[in-house]
Amino acid sequence: MFSITITVRQEHLDDLQHVNNAVYVKWMENVAGAHWRKLSEGFDLDHYIWVVLRHEIDYKGQATLGDVIIAKTRVGDSSGFTSERFIEFYLEDKLIVKAKTTWAMLHRKNYKPARIREDVLQVLKHKS
Repeated sequence: MFSITITVRQEHLDDLQHVNNAVYVKWMENVAGAHWRKLSEGFDLDHYIWVVLRHEIDYKGQATLGDVIIAKTRVGDSSGFTSERFIEFYLEDKLIVKAKTTWAMLHRKNYKPARIREDVLQVLKHKS
């Protein structure tokens, strides 16, 4: 799984002094984007963009100021113009958030759905 490390800062907190739900969604986009950039290095795929169709999120724990979170992701099934991505957030070894996101691949020029071709499938499967 691809991972990034996040340290919880004051601006991530809500009124209950734990990471706000909307912040996790932003972090999901960040880790997915970082993973895509890593996977697609050296490939001519700039004519595509990814947009979110659906998020499914299960909150199992909480994080507070100063906590160090590990966000892990991997690509799931990809077909047609959609691709699943699984993301997990860990505090130490404890799973605190688990998510599945469905992404749609679009042509950058016109924002129309782009069928995931074999070359893109190979990139998504590469070290994902």
